[in-house]
Amino acid sequence: MKSKLKVYLDTSVISAYFDERNPERKTLTLEFFKMQHDFSFYISEITIAELNLTPNLELKNKMIELTNGITVLKIGNEDQELSNDYVDHGAIPGNFAEDALHIACAVLNNMDYLVSWNFKHIVKIKTKNIVKMVNTIRKLTDISIITPAELLD
Repeated sequence: MKSKLKVYLDTSVISAYFDERNPERKTLTLEFFKMQHDFSFYISEITIAELNLTPNLELKNKMIELTNGITVLKIGNEDQELSNDYVDHGAIPGNFAEDALHIACAVLNNMDYLVSWNFKHIVKIKTKNIVKMVNTIRKLTDISIITPAELLD
């Protein structure tokens, strides 16, 4: 039996599921979640922490409920060190270090994909290139950083 691809979801994917401000992105996200049985989904402790910062209690509860059943990866010192390396090399601005932590967690847990709607810091050529460089220097496997739409049939 072929193993499922491991897909790390950052917070932007969880929030897009409920985001009425961008109907096309929401529709693509809903379609992506319908394919959940085709993949092994993962989030991290940083995802849960970011969701818990949601001021709208009803929305926060819906997002937390959506993550029920998704494996939560722990964040440790190695994740922090790698994320610092991404920031130090300019992949992610220092004041958005949580985004680097998402990438580090996905890389260190050997995810096949990091899925995000964050075009400002994560899903962009500069970030992908620097992440690839740092991972090569550290002899880590590379990761594909993509949007949910890119995994749709």
